[in-house]
Amino acid sequence: MTFYSLCLILLAFTGNTAAYGPNQRAQKKGDIILGGLFPIHFGVAAKDQDLKSRPESVECIRYNFRGFRWLQAMIFAIEEINSSPTLLPNMTLGYRIFDTCNTVSKALEATLSFVAQNKIDSLNLDEFCNCSDHIPSTIAVVGATGSGISTAVANLLGLFYIPQVSYASSSRLLSNKNQYKSFLRTIPNDEHQATAMADIVEYFRWNWVGTIAADDDYGRPGIDKFREAAEERDICFDFNELISQYFDEGEIQQVVEVIQNSKAKVIVVFSSGPDLEPLIKEIVRRNITGRIWLASEAWASSSLIAMPEFFHVVGGTIGFALKAGQIPGFREFLQKVHPKKSTNNGFAKEFWEETFNCYLPEGNKNFPATASFHKGRDEGFGPGNGTTAFRPPCTGEENITSVETPYVDYMHLRISYNVYLAVYSIAHALQDIYTCTPGKGLFTNGSCADIKKVEAWQVPFSNCSRDCLPGTRKGIIEGEPTCCFECVECTDGEYSDETDASACDKCPEDFWSNENHTSCIPKQIEFLSWTEPFGIALTLFAVLGIFLTSFVLGVFTRFRNTPIVKATNRELSYLLLFSLLCCFSSSLFFIGKPEDWTCRLRQPAFGISFVLCISCILVKTNRVLLVFEAKIPTSLHRKWWGLNLQFLLVFLCTFVQIVICVIWLYTAPPSSYRNHELEDEIIFITCHEGSLMALGFLIGYTCLLAAICFFFAFKSRKLPENFNEAKFITFSMLIFFIVWISFIPAYASTYGKFVSAVEVIAILAASFGQLACIFFNKVYIILFKPSRNTIEEVRCSTAAHAFKVAARATLRRSNVSRKRSNSLGGSSSSTPSSSISSKSNHEDPFPMSTVTEQHQHRGCKQKVSFGSGSVTLSLSFEEPQKNAVTNRNAKHRNSLEAQNSEDSLMRQKALLPLQNSESLGVESSFQVAPTQEFSSQESVSGETKPEVQSPEEGTPPLPLAYSRNFIGSDSVTENAIHS
Repeated sequence: MTFYSLCLILLAFTGNTAAYGPNQRAQKKGDIILGGLFPIHFGVAAKDQDLKSRPESVECIRYNFRGFRWLQAMIFAIEEINSSPTLLPNMTLGYRIFDTCNTVSKALEATLSFVAQNKIDSLNLDEFCNCSDHIPSTIAVVGATGSGISTAVANLLGLFYIPQVSYASSSRLLSNKNQYKSFLRTIPNDEHQATAMADIVEYFRWNWVGTIAADDDYGRPGIDKFREAAEERDICFDFNELISQYFDEGEIQQVVEVIQNSKAKVIVVFSSGPDLEPLIKEIVRRNITGRIWLASEAWASSSLIAMPEFFHVVGGTIGFALKAGQIPGFREFLQKVHPKKSTNNGFAKEFWEETFNCYLPEGNKNFPATASFHKGRDEGFGPGNGTTAFRPPCTGEENITSVETPYVDYMHLRISYNVYLAVYSIAHALQDIYTCTPGKGLFTNGSCADIKKVEAWQVPFSNCSRDCLPGTRKGIIEGEPTCCFECVECTDGEYSDETDASACDKCPEDFWSNENHTSCIPKQIEFLSWTEPFGIALTLFAVLGIFLTSFVLGVFTRFRNTPIVKATNRELSYLLLFSLLCCFSSSLFFIGKPEDWTCRLRQPAFGISFVLCISCILVKTNRVLLVFEAKIPTSLHRKWWGLNLQFLLVFLCTFVQIVICVIWLYTAPPSSYRNHELEDEIIFITCHEGSLMALGFLIGYTCLLAAICFFFAFKSRKLPENFNEAKFITFSMLIFFIVWISFIPAYASTYGKFVSAVEVIAILAASFGQLACIFFNKVYIILFKPSRNTIEEVRCSTAAHAFKVAARATLRRSNVSRKRSNSLGGSSSSTPSSSISSKSNHEDPFPMSTVTEQHQHRGCKQKVSFGSGSVTLSLSFEEPQKNAVTNRNAKHRNSLEAQNSEDSLMRQKALLPLQNSESLGVESSFQVAPTQEFSSQESVSGETKPEVQSPEEGTPPLPLAYSRNFIGSDSVTENAIHS
């Protein structure tokens, strides 16, 4: 009778536990069973219950993907141990894992299942009846998450001496071994974290803060420890509030009012993510910003708080996080989860539905059966965003990696790694029992426990300190025996590859310790590579500069006999373009792995190329300026303006730079250098310049020539347009100075491969500036404005400049003479309005017949402004047929040319390359066409009759200073007036 009673009791109890539902647990049989408690949901649905009916279990809501990943970490560790040939061989670990729903009631409900199963197993009913579904005792429990939940579970498990290893409960209250005898954990307690929070507040010199804590055994002790540490640092508090996820709306708003009205801008929060979420939502709704949040580890990385819509409120939070660990093979294990394959995991079906927002049809044989728990979700109380009525059916072929959820976040495994360590700590304790030698055991008379019949209280730990794993070393604890030590992690750059190492070994110079400090790995080598995006971009720009320069050189060669090319001193232009090719090419020496020969070549190549470029520009600008400032160009001027002397000046300027480079390479040559000091894990291969002073001389001399060039260009900015490259040279020199002045601080503040990149950018920017400012305008005229690339345009601008210079000189002399006459006569008189006409001093003795000869007339107009007046100059060119009459006219004009040579005319003739050896046989006459107040009458064939009137109404016109006519080949008639 007793036998049948025991069997009935057992069947009744096991029947009730089976009714608890396979979909509410993950369960697998084994020789030894480990229990697990994980928050698969964030909370439970609020339900009003009274005593008029039988209380019902509340439904869990709001699915927690991270909680399911933690559960998977436990299963992964158990399966890894079961497949290990050295750890617990011939033994199989099983598991029973339940969902705590992040509440104490659900956690205690699961804990009672562990305790009840152990009590049934202790009856040893296998001797009386065949119980095929018999489950061994749960010898240890992994969990729970929150400190408040772990406190309640530890009180219950402690009564039955069932070890509990928590992976996330950090409350310092749980360190009380008198109250929580069987509680262990793989996470530090909050005492250190609270002290660190106070240190942060003190570091930033904040002395007025507010505090918020969760109303549980995690938040209250943690914030109390923080306040205690903060008061020792003279930090004051504005408010201290408690929160909970179960607070009603009025209580949450009251806390938010306190925060909104407080002057404290720093808020320290000891809470979990679910408890803090309602408060953050209300703060976001009110748009309360400008606060600095100091977060404990429980919510610093919570997926509930790290929402995009919360970033403008909690962005910039300073938080603590657990150290991440690596679990080899865990990522692949997470991706294999599937309702069809995970038959032992009752939570896989709900995970699949929540991940893909679909539902698995009820009664499908390919999927686990759906229990009553999921019926609640069908009624609208589920954790998803909608009920199954609004979800499409799942196909079972969905891809886990195609959906972004916290479950597939493998980057920082913190809690998951702690779960992994908790399972392994229990396994190693069982291994000690498994390898126990009789007579040396820990129990009575040195006996050992039977590993297959081990009870929860028989999992011992008698060492003073745990073994130090590879990657750590033993640290001495002051005042303790040598067998008591602490495990200190090896510092960066050191490693240990054995257990209980006394000291860490230093890695070789070119190696660095790995993340776990268990071995040394080669350091990463960095330099400005050809294959990296930055190096490719710089190379493309350098090649583009070479192509554009070659194109401009080709254009100048093709149109070398045109006026524009001749007027720009084409020989020096060729040399200038060659130097720009060298500048662009020199930048390529800075890219690629630095070698000794490239380090010694790149700076001299850059310096000499730039000095050659600036020297050419300097000589061109100085030559034009000297030509226009010379009063009478003599043979001596022509000698000094000769091409050979120009090249000699360029060579001398460049030779100075060559001497600087030779001295540099001889005394302190640059070389490649492996820099280990900038960053611990990276070796930067750079060029050691040998002498920064030499580099300074190289760049300084280049800048000196550029400054002189800028001075001459600025001084000659008002010369004729065809000869006036000065404006463009001025801009190019400004770009040059801006680039190299910016280069100095950038070069001094960067390190590693970016030093070379900065110099390459400076070289390319300066080279493009020279190329664009000096040559692009000319190429544009040559290719797209050929009408401006004519002899007439060149002579028009030259004649206009000559007229303007002569007129201004005449005005100055006239003003001086008038002032002298006024001082002598004591009075001034007005000159009556007059009209002045001038006619050619020489009549053409060989008049040209319109019947026998045809003329081609070409001309242009130039408007010249000076003083308070302006005139329009009309220049016409006549090209007669080549006959005897033309030859006689040419001889006559040549004779007159010697008689009427004047300063301004000779200056233009000395400059114009078109008037030297390559005569185009063009006859020109210069006429003055007044604008606005000026009027003129044009004569035929070199005869002008301008009338000059006062440019201002009511003011008598001043007398004409002088009138000169120059007739002959390329003759110019100058009419200077005073206005």
